[in-house]
Parts: sequence; structure tokens; C-alpha cells
Amino acid sequence: MAQKPSIPKGTRDFSPTEVAKRTYIFSTIKEVFEVYGFQPIETPSFENSSTLMGKYGEEGDRLIFKILNSGDFLKKVDESLLASKNSLKVISSISEKALRYDLTVPFARYVVQHQNEIEFPFKRYQMQPVWRADRPQKGRFREFYQCDADVVGSKGLWQEVEFVQLYDAVFSKLKLTGTTIKLNNRKILAGIAEIIGAKDKLIDFTVALDKLDKIGAEGVTTEMLSKGISEEAIEKVQPLFNFSGSNQEKLNQLQNMLAESEEGLKGVEDLRFVVSNIEELGLESAKLNLDVTLARGLNYYTGAIYEVSAPEGVKMGSIGGGGRYDDLTGIFGLPDVSGVGISFGLDRIYLVLEELNLFDVVELPKPKVLFVNFGKNEAAYCMKALTELRKNNIKSELYPDSAKMKKQMNYANRREIPFVVIVGSTEVENNNFTLKNMQTGDQQVCSLKELLEITL
Repeated sequence: MAQKPSIPKGTRDFSPTEVAKRTYIFSTIKEVFEVYGFQPIETPSFENSSTLMGKYGEEGDRLIFKILNSGDFLKKVDESLLASKNSLKVISSISEKALRYDLTVPFARYVVQHQNEIEFPFKRYQMQPVWRADRPQKGRFREFYQCDADVVGSKGLWQEVEFVQLYDAVFSKLKLTGTTIKLNNRKILAGIAEIIGAKDKLIDFTVALDKLDKIGAEGVTTEMLSKGISEEAIEKVQPLFNFSGSNQEKLNQLQNMLAESEEGLKGVEDLRFVVSNIEELGLESAKLNLDVTLARGLNYYTGAIYEVSAPEGVKMGSIGGGGRYDDLTGIFGLPDVSGVGISFGLDRIYLVLEELNLFDVVELPKPKVLFVNFGKNEAAYCMKALTELRKNNIKSELYPDSAKMKKQMNYANRREIPFVVIVGSTEVENNNFTLKNMQTGDQQVCSLKELLEITL
């Protein structure tokens, strides 16, 4: 017996209803992106490995899906290398391309490659799938969509303010109230690492700190110790594990804590600008929370860091995130181009909306008119009328088989098609149509012109 087909773990099929709901989210996000002045681009689903590797830190690199070279890819590999069974060394010889891990690094590559065609500052949005070799679980997939908006070519902090507003605008339109936009600044993290004497361990420090909400203070302490951060340094960090108060109160505490760090104070100044302006402008449905433990674990952030959490009570990871990455294009040969961007996790947003019953009744694509098929001659007659209806943008279709009338009418009822056109030999002879209104049950004989007028 043939084996039942399956799909890879971490991927999904989507039904027509699910596609319609996802399209609703896509359309909402796209509408807001364009209101805020962003333009769409697309990049390939896979990139050269050299473009992606080394941009996400050690943990991120491990999650990148590598693509095997075409042909006999082992033929040119040194036998001693194969004999060593060191997969990390072998992979560079047998794989030159990889599926994109996110949309930001490919965007940085795009900016460098097309710099002479771009008008700076360049505001782009991009909604495409990405792939990560992660362990699948609720809200975590190996193939998923990101919806990104980025600005490159500007160091002004007003864009950081606008991105908070953009998040709020999208979630308001989706009726998703109670989301929390967490905000931090990489300069603050660098300043904290500096004053505790762990400046050389900044990446290890931030990666561990970012896991506070997942593994708790004890887990973070254990990981920091394993990375060579001293107990004395961790002792100085302890107050951050229970940081509380209003956003302005937190900023004042940070101001005192980072008094000896020039970089840290610059981070406080940047955050104060964003927080103060958002408090002045107000938010409709989201709340802004200064979270000094937020690091997001990505090497390329240099300033603001964003992360959005679902409403309280919904067990879900972050549904959005981003930050400023002043140095990202420099690794591709274009220095001094500042960038900042945010991302929406479409798949997680979908799950949150579903859990909170926030989807309206979705109208699936369907024809307005169904022509019943009674045979070859009648179907040919119907096709001529069908062509005219479609020219007038009236969604219509011919039942493909000459099946029993009951079967065809049941099909129309199940798909909730409002009009059915019945054409037998009598209608063909008299050059007219019998039109049935499926909601009222009324039938009438009409000409093609009348059929167009009624169904338009």
C-alpha cells in the first residue's frame, strides 16, 4: 500500500478560509505601510551563503537552511576533509547558497547592490517567507512570513517614534488591543556591560539577558557564568532582573546607573526622545514599555530595539520586533548608511487573532453566477454568455460536467452562489436564459442583456 503523503515538520498547508484570513492580515499591514510612505520590494528566497552567514550570531547561523550544490557535489571535496567527518568544515565545500533567515540582511544586500538606483532615505516594505531550522512548536515554524518595514539613509530618531506609531496603527486596525511594544537601546546594553566590567563579553551578555522571560534570573545567571562573565559582574546586573516603575522613572534610574558610561548615557538620551514623544502623541490600542532586558540576540542592532508581545493571557512568543542597525550595510561595502526597521510575525498574529476570535466572517472568493451544464450544445451556448459576463467583471463559472441537476444545485448551495442560470434546449432555441435567484427561489426568463443587468 502506498505511503500516506506528508509535509516537512514546521511547515503547513492552508485551506481557502485560512488563506482568506491571512490575506486580510497582509492587506491590513500593507495598507498601513503605504500610508506611512513605504514602497514594496522583493528579494530571492535564497541567497549566497556568504551573504547570510556570520550576520546573526552563532545561534542564528546554526538555524540557516543550507542548499546543497547542484550535480555531484562531493566529487571536488578533499577526501581527508570527508574522512574528518567535521560537518561544519564540509558544508562550506558542498553548499554555496542558503534559504534566507530573515528579510533584513537581504535588504541590506539589496541596498548596496542597487545604491545608485535608490533615492535616500529609502523606505521599503517587504512581505515574504523566511526559513529557520528551528525546533517546531506552537507559534514557531520552519517556514513563516515576515512583514518588514525599514528606512535606510537617515539617523533621525523621529523614525523610531513613527515605528511605534506604525505598530499601534496596524494592531488597532486588526482590533488587537492590549499589545505591548517593548523598547530598549543597544547602547544601554553596551553601557551596562561596560560598567560591570564585561565589555568584551557584550554578545554573550546580551544573548543571555534576552532569555530572562524564558529561563528566569537563575537560568540567565547560569548561562552568563558559563560564558565567562564573573559573579561580581552578574551581581551588579541583578537590579535589572526586577526593573520597575513608569517609563520615565526607569529612564531616570538608568541615567544614574550609567553615569560613568558615555555610550550608555547616549542610549538613555535616545530612549527618552522616543518615550517622551510617544507620551505626547499618544497610542490608540498598544502600550509602550521600556524593557532594559530586551536584547533580541542579533549582532547587527546598534540603537533602538523593539519587540511586541501579544495581549496578556495569550501564550505566544513575540509577534513583532526590530531595531536600528547603523553598521549593517558596511559589511557589504557601503559604510555610513544608517538603517532602522521593524517586522510583523504574520503567522503568530494569525494564531493570536484566532485565539481571541477577532476574525470577522471571511468572504471566500466565489462566482456570482453558476451556469448549469446539460450537455455539449447547451454548454457551448452558456460559454458565449459566460464570456460576456466575465468581460463585465461578473464572477461566473460553468459547472464542468454534465451531471445530475440535483448535484449541480447542491454545489451552488454549498458555495453560496447567489444566481444559477439554467439553459436547456428550449432556451437555446429561443436565445434566452432561465435565471434562478438562489436566495428567494424566484425564476425568470431573460435575454443576455437583462442577465447582465441583473447580475452586474
